[in-house]
Amino acid sequence: MILTVTLNTALDITYRVKGLRPHTTHRVSDVLERPGGKGLNVARVLAALGHEVTATGFAGGTTGKVVQDQLTLIPGVVDALVPISGHTRRTVAVVDTHTGETTQLNEPGPVVTSAEWGAFLEVYGQLLLSASAVALCGSLPQGVPVGAYAGLVRAARTAGVPVLLDTSGEPLRRGVAARPDIITPNADELAELTGSHDPLRAAQDARRRGARSIIASLGPEGLLAMTPEGRWHATPPARLRGNPTGAGDSATAGLLSGLLDQLPWPQRLSRAVALSMATVLAPGAGEFDRGAYEEWVGRVAVTGEVSAA
Repeated sequence: MILTVTLNTALDITYRVKGLRPHTTHRVSDVLERPGGKGLNVARVLAALGHEVTATGFAGGTTGKVVQDQLTLIPGVVDALVPISGHTRRTVAVVDTHTGETTQLNEPGPVVTSAEWGAFLEVYGQLLLSASAVALCGSLPQGVPVGAYAGLVRAARTAGVPVLLDTSGEPLRRGVAARPDIITPNADELAELTGSHDPLRAAQDARRRGARSIIASLGPEGLLAMTPEGRWHATPPARLRGNPTGAGDSATAGLLSGLLDQLPWPQRLSRAVALSMATVLAPGAGEFDRGAYEEWVGRVAVTGEVSAA
């Protein structure tokens, strides 16, 4: 079982409009609602790939109930969200169907009490006992300690469970010091962590700070991987127009899937890039165009070198 953690869960709402313009009224051509937050997106993609997934984090209020109701409809995903008194946030993506560009509006999320955080830690500790890997994803809601991910990384390592961390800012800086197996920052997040805007140098610095492997998203340029086994650059076979929301989460799912399938790093990266591309063509985050994925997974160019023994 793969465990995904989404502390700041959301109900993702996607609107499609023909030409987004400020200060005007728009007719929405299509509305899509899905359980959201980075970890829930990862969970849905993993389940679609055939993995058993348990999703934990927080859910509260009427929005949280909608999220949980929809999770029960996803084959392969088990709902282990912890109830809270606050209301789960909403995120709104407005897709301009004319230009292909997306405007994202993210609510801040609820306030989590110390008792609710304690209840989550108990659930998390129990779930680790049967987990084969864990993904810690997204922002922290108000009330959760800024060093929360560092503690969750340490708990996973103590349990002998490989752990992937996908966050940013101070939670990432503290989490890296706890020595996660994989971190997946984008170029800006990696630069903020290390102070270097050269991705290769920044990835090397992040490894010195404690992360075992760094898989950095370079946007249209693909993924840069810095691992104990070597370093690689995976380049997409084409550039796409579409909704990029959730593309990074699909890449995270590909990395976890490749880890459990014991693939070598170049194949893990190919899977991650192809899933990311196929998500751009899908209606919303947490989904991917399977035909496009199967076409592109063998066409991703991966260059690099294996580290000396």
